[in-house]
Amino acid sequence: MRTVNLIEAEAHLSLLDDLAKDGESVRILCRGKVVAQLVRVEPVRKRIVVRALRSLTDAVTPQKESAADTVREVRDEARY
Repeated sequence: MRTVNLIEAEAHLSLLDDLAKDGESVRILCRGKVVAQLVRVEPVRKRIVVRALRSLTDAVTPQKESAADTVREVRDEARY
């Protein structure tokens, strides 16, 4: 864990941000006392609700032609 004073933190905030992103904790001191700590935050992952996903996919009407054929058709219509 790295410790820096407030003046250093203000001068080198982007460097300290990079350290925190890499997983190293950084403590910021003001007059010898810890006033802040920079740490990496793990993103919150939402759970997938399978029932809700199934109800969405069941409500969609199936395509009559493949996606590849649709893309080819759209692509060819744009040509002169």
